[in-house]
Amino acid sequence: MRMKKLGIFLISMMLVLSLSLGLAACGDKDKAPEKSDQPAETKTVEMTVMAAASMTETLDELGAKYMADNANVKINFNYGSSGALQTQIEEGAPCDIFISAGAKQMDALAEKNLIVSDTRKDLLGNDVVLVVPANSTLNIKSFEDVAADTVKRVAVGGENVPVGQYTQQIFEYYKTWDKVKAKASLGEDVKQVLSWVESGDADCGIVYKTDALTSTNVKVVLAAPAETHKPVLYPEAVIAASANQDAAKAFLAYLSGADAKTVFEKAGFTVL
Repeated sequence: MRMKKLGIFLISMMLVLSLSLGLAACGDKDKAPEKSDQPAETKTVEMTVMAAASMTETLDELGAKYMADNANVKINFNYGSSGALQTQIEEGAPCDIFISAGAKQMDALAEKNLIVSDTRKDLLGNDVVLVVPANSTLNIKSFEDVAADTVKRVAVGGENVPVGQYTQQIFEYYKTWDKVKAKASLGEDVKQVLSWVESGDADCGIVYKTDALTSTNVKVVLAAPAETHKPVLYPEAVIAASANQDAAKAFLAYLSGADAKTVFEKAGFTVL
């Protein structure tokens, strides 16, 4: 009889213990998860900016400053002729922002709905200048002098390069384009044009003022008068296919800010 009562007692205790453990488990489930003191990991945004070669030095500087202040942003710059960059975008190359050295290239992308239209803005202006090697002894004092027989080789941008288009307009204004074209070496972008003059491979060349200021191996003869060519404008825009449009807009806003203005003006650009 005692054994029977002891068995019943043990079974009762086991049932009570099981019920207690079950209730405790349910209570734990009902508790709100504890909040972590660790901040949520910020996702890194990686952007590609395609920009005219003449912006290389300024955008490298500004990009480094921006990334230092925005650790979650990485910007890759692709510099080149605006015409070549336009073609890359049209062919589907990854790109978040385009900054051209001429309106023509941006207009072409806009016509194909490849940019976010309300982000387009003319960011900068520039001057077109005639340069000669620093040690030149030729008597080149004007754009008209470039047509003289004493000038054997002229460095200019190619047909799809904005500085080349401005160059043609200038010499057409002076009615000397045919003579100049006959002895012209066509560069893929303004940096190549500048390098030919620096090395003495060309007697003279036509580049942007900002590029001439980066070199101690050339000297500026003069800037082209405003009436000789269309205004040199640098339009910017976010690319429609960009997956990082908010981040792209934020960087464009930075390029219109006070820090960027100081860098651009120091380089010789006109901030619009």
